[in-house]
Amino acid sequence: MVNYQKVNTLTGWIVFSITFLIYSITVESTASFWDPGEFIAVSYKLQVPHPPGAPFFLIVYRLFSFLAFGDVLQVAYWMNIASALFSGLTVLFLFWTITLLARKLFAIKKGEESKGQTIAIMGAGVIGSLAYSFTDSFWFSAVEAEVYAMSSFFTAIVIWAFLKWDVIEDPKAENKYMVFIAYLVGLSIGVHLLNLVTLPALALIVYFKKYKNPNLKGGVVAYLLGGIALVIINNIIIPGLPSLAGFLEIFFVNSIGLPFGSGIIFFSLAFIACLVAAIMYSIKNGKIILNTVLLCLTFILIGYSSYALIVIRANADTIINQNDPSDIISYVSYLKREQYGYRPLVHGQYFTAKVVEQKEGKPVYAKGKDKYEIVDRQVETTYDPNRSTIFPRIYSTQGQHRQIYRSKLGLREGVEPTFFDNLYFMFDHQLGHMYWRYFMWNFSGRESDFSDAPYLSLWSTISTNFPDYIKENKGHNNYFMLPLLLGLLGVFFQAKYDPKSFWLTMMLFVMTGIALVLYLNSPPVEPRERDYIYVGSFYAFAIWIGFGVLALAHLIAKLNKNMVVAGIIATLLASSVPAILAIQNWNDHDRSGRYFSVDSARNYLASCAPNAILFTGGDNDTFPLWYVQEVEGFRTDVRVIVYSYFNTDWYVKQMTRPSNESPALDFTLAYDNFKKGSNDVVYITDRFENVSLVDYLKLLKSDSDLLKLPYGESGTINTVPARTLTLDVDMDSVDEMEVVPESFNDLKIPKLNFRLKGDYFTKDTLMLLDLIATNEWERPIYFNNTSLATIDIDLTDHVVMEGLTYRLLPIQKPDNQDELVNTEVAYANVTEEFAFRGMDNPDNYFDDQYRRFTSNHRSTLYSITNALMNEDDMDRARDIQLLSLEKMPHEAIPYDLASGLSVPMLFELGLDEKALDIIEKMSHKAVQLLDFYDRTGRPIDREARISMEMLGNFVSVLWEKEYKMEAEKLQVHFDRIFGELGKQRLPKR
Repeated sequence: MVNYQKVNTLTGWIVFSITFLIYSITVESTASFWDPGEFIAVSYKLQVPHPPGAPFFLIVYRLFSFLAFGDVLQVAYWMNIASALFSGLTVLFLFWTITLLARKLFAIKKGEESKGQTIAIMGAGVIGSLAYSFTDSFWFSAVEAEVYAMSSFFTAIVIWAFLKWDVIEDPKAENKYMVFIAYLVGLSIGVHLLNLVTLPALALIVYFKKYKNPNLKGGVVAYLLGGIALVIINNIIIPGLPSLAGFLEIFFVNSIGLPFGSGIIFFSLAFIACLVAAIMYSIKNGKIILNTVLLCLTFILIGYSSYALIVIRANADTIINQNDPSDIISYVSYLKREQYGYRPLVHGQYFTAKVVEQKEGKPVYAKGKDKYEIVDRQVETTYDPNRSTIFPRIYSTQGQHRQIYRSKLGLREGVEPTFFDNLYFMFDHQLGHMYWRYFMWNFSGRESDFSDAPYLSLWSTISTNFPDYIKENKGHNNYFMLPLLLGLLGVFFQAKYDPKSFWLTMMLFVMTGIALVLYLNSPPVEPRERDYIYVGSFYAFAIWIGFGVLALAHLIAKLNKNMVVAGIIATLLASSVPAILAIQNWNDHDRSGRYFSVDSARNYLASCAPNAILFTGGDNDTFPLWYVQEVEGFRTDVRVIVYSYFNTDWYVKQMTRPSNESPALDFTLAYDNFKKGSNDVVYITDRFENVSLVDYLKLLKSDSDLLKLPYGESGTINTVPARTLTLDVDMDSVDEMEVVPESFNDLKIPKLNFRLKGDYFTKDTLMLLDLIATNEWERPIYFNNTSLATIDIDLTDHVVMEGLTYRLLPIQKPDNQDELVNTEVAYANVTEEFAFRGMDNPDNYFDDQYRRFTSNHRSTLYSITNALMNEDDMDRARDIQLLSLEKMPHEAIPYDLASGLSVPMLFELGLDEKALDIIEKMSHKAVQLLDFYDRTGRPIDREARISMEMLGNFVSVLWEKEYKMEAEKLQVHFDRIFGELGKQRLPKR
């Protein structure tokens, strides 16, 4: 007789060892793009991340940082290893989940497992869990320090724990296990809320166990009760209890006159007293169910208490302290993620709806000197009721979103959407593009790693002749639908032979997939792919992949009447599924040897002078900078300012404090001038041609009536009386500090004119202008390309490129120049300070985000080369281009637009072979791409337009440089693609 328990335990740990080993081999070497840079930085020093925080995650990953033993360059690696470990444990509990469900299907009593059943069950667990471990989305999260790996672990262990509870026969042990599950749920709140979504489905386990004759009505009731548990935790416990504490705090302080914190203390003591009294009552009166519920609530709260870390560290004024949730009011706002806005779910407007009324709503409080002050009021917006609908899907009234809605729905301007359009967008975009596409990426195949890449089906694989640039893309993964087909087989097998467990798995699949899609109600465009959100749904489908093995074993056993042989054959046949997933996904999930996410951050900081101020824009040009400063200690003299955060009072206030080696920033305006509700929006009135910026700031600081206009029912709002703000330059001081390089002395100007865009500007622009004026050129002020493009004033005439950054100087760019480059500083920064580790290795994997940052670097080197050539410095110009081609070769990162634009200058520099190589490789891709778009009917996008432009440019330059053979060859392709238009534009020489 086989010892099933030992085999099950041992096999599970073998599966864990395999996956953990593979994740450890392929783990990112440092902080990757997007949120990991932030999470590593805040975990390392226990700081405050973006809302709603992940305190338990921070504590655990901080512990893993100790394994670096003081080597700060290894901190990120060990935190990434933590994700690999938690992902391996997720796979372990998935294995045990599949084997538990398989035992239920066979209805095997403990100790009565046959050898054949054991082999089949182990095969199902191994294939299902390994298949999931190598899926695209899960593997992606497994090798970086983000919350999703640890969140998946909690989801997996909670599902397993419920199934384990299901087989416990002792009622006392049942209750203990339920309390354990509640504690896990509480801990998971401090990581991510994905775990909670499984509760309605898991309630079915309780129902099926407690009611021997289940029916549809009972199942629906159990499901709804699970939903109620979800609402209680997600809407009452997490934000509700702190909200109630905040209400009492305001009442105790403002109405009764007690000191700060008195309301919180009263609430905490009263709540704990009531909870203890209720537990004692349940014990005294033998109320077992009540006692279990109260203990579960208690342990959820114990797990949830990790959030105390957020408030404690916020009060310590950490350098990264997002939203500064240091008091109960700001903490509640932080928990509710209020800064991210609201998405209507049940009823709301169409994107064409007009605003018919806006009125002041509930007051917004902030902690003042001796009480909580009303600093603002929520704005209640009412839209045209004739342009509203139930279940709104096309709701966003943002300008860009409106255009995308119309494009996706095929609506001309002026045509109103209908409810059918609303549903079409839901099925086509939200469920199709934002879920089904991701699902098929994981179980059918993925065309490439380009943004918005479609999935691969068996039909597209057979019918489509993909161009080389797609076939050679490491993200081109084709599983020939094998995981999907095996999973579908498992769906039907479980539905037929164990309908109870089928409905459990189906509800897990729906709640973590389709239901989540409908709840999130995504807008028409996202800044990145969101497949990682739905890994819980892919987890449920992996259970069915495991059951597909059981289905195969069942079919084979019918033929040979031998379950042992059937189990072995089924497992061997199904092993092709995890094998093809691992083989296809390895090269685009192996992140070892990649450093450019961090090196690009270093290059940004290295482009700044000492004690500089650097404005950044998006996540990827901010979070890696936080990481290299906070963890690696690189260039901590530079003050990094996220321009969009400059719109908040808490962030500006933090800028007035020292940060590492960066002194505090000086502002003219006081806190009362930029606190929440003050000068959030400043309207432009055009009463004068121009106004002195310094004088304007003085008037604003003094709250002068000269700037005020009536606003609302009884309020006023500040304005700026001119569209142009002028700033006088103290030329003597500027010369003494040698602010302007000698090569730009002829461009110096005594006054800067800042022309405002639009009808108003917001607080971020106001504080930027304040900083520029108050700084008086003492500290260098820089912008990266993202922030420079997003600010509400045009500074392009007054900035000089010094590498990846643009320095603000009191100069005026000549009209005949595109941009100014300080060639001395830029050349030194690029050749002596910039890092490009691993960028020349074709074996390394560089995804779309890495390619974008590579393009940014190539563009920078192009600009520096162009400036050097304009100075007739051909030797150093040649150095820069050779460095670009050496550090970022086509074999590692394919040539892009910046590479194509550099072709004419390469010819001028005598680097003809390099230029011809770029032309050959880029024209080959362009021709194939345009042919592919024509064959498949794909709409012309940015990539296709660039290909068209580059092809035309290459034909022109080849004729110009008298490379007749190459020109004639390319001309043939050009003429074929563009027809007579090509001949007219580019006549043969």
